[in-house]
Amino acid sequence: MSKATKRKAKQNEESKQRKKRSTKIKLPKQDEYFEDKRNLEDLWRETFPVGTEWDQLDSVYQYKWNFCNLENAFEEGGVLHGRKVYLFGCTEPQLVWFKDESKVVCIPVVVAVVSPFPPSDKIGINSVQRESEEIIPMTQMKMDWVPYIPLEDRESQVDKLKSLIFILSCTQRRAALKHLKLDRVKKYEYCLPYFYQPFKEDELEQSTEVQIIFPAEPKPVFCEFDWELDELEEFADKFIEEEELSEDQKDTFKEFVKEKVSEAKKANREAREARRKVIAEMSEETKSAFEAMRFYKFYPMQSPDAPDVSNVKSPFINRYYGKAHEVL
Repeated sequence: MSKATKRKAKQNEESKQRKKRSTKIKLPKQDEYFEDKRNLEDLWRETFPVGTEWDQLDSVYQYKWNFCNLENAFEEGGVLHGRKVYLFGCTEPQLVWFKDESKVVCIPVVVAVVSPFPPSDKIGINSVQRESEEIIPMTQMKMDWVPYIPLEDRESQVDKLKSLIFILSCTQRRAALKHLKLDRVKKYEYCLPYFYQPFKEDELEQSTEVQIIFPAEPKPVFCEFDWELDELEEFADKFIEEEELSEDQKDTFKEFVKEKVSEAKKANREAREARRKVIAEMSEETKSAFEAMRFYKFYPMQSPDAPDVSNVKSPFINRYYGKAHEVL
């Protein structure tokens, strides 16, 4: 056999050995194991954190937050077991301790609304920077209630599943934000899940205060006037004494305040009338559903992998939902 033939045979043998090594399956060591995923493990992550700044989203997920309390609530004996539930997320920036260091952290929170129908199909957009509040359809912000499919059911035909869990989802891609106008991007940061409770007076109906922005010279007068507590003559004199208003502007200022008070009272009256009309036209079934509706607010549980939030829990959800019936 020639040297060339021997060399070729050797190369063929080495090639066979490499193929054998590459196809050989490496079995896990005796002490290796993989923890089974829990059925609702990603529920809190799948729930969109409404109103969180886009550049803060990554910081929300930098910790291994433990929401076993939310998962357990759906188990037998839990407050959400066997009930139709709508979930939305939000974040609460708080100063907390983690690994002997205090820092401001965006804490993820999940609100569960027990209801036979979606609590709302609208989103509120409001901030101190915006001149007025907007209540718009969720779909305008690419948000909607969608069924949540537990891990054990994800191989099934989704259309045949009767889901009891719905989450507020957003299909806006972060990568596409650079193509949007700044005002549109900012709107997402001012979003609040909207809820209208017809059996409860809202802040507008209860308030006796009116915001005043009087176009005085050299600069406008910004103030709040309470028509039950403030006396208009004294109110105007105070701004004259503080030199925010000139004497010759006093009568014009008083008329301006009276006009704003009249507008606010009219708005309150119309809001009450609209609420009464909604209740009058509502079916008994819907009335019962609203009265039985419950809000549960879930914070992450204490764990070594995330900051301790036990001292910063609050029942307040937002200005539309008010307070949760229970904080977990």
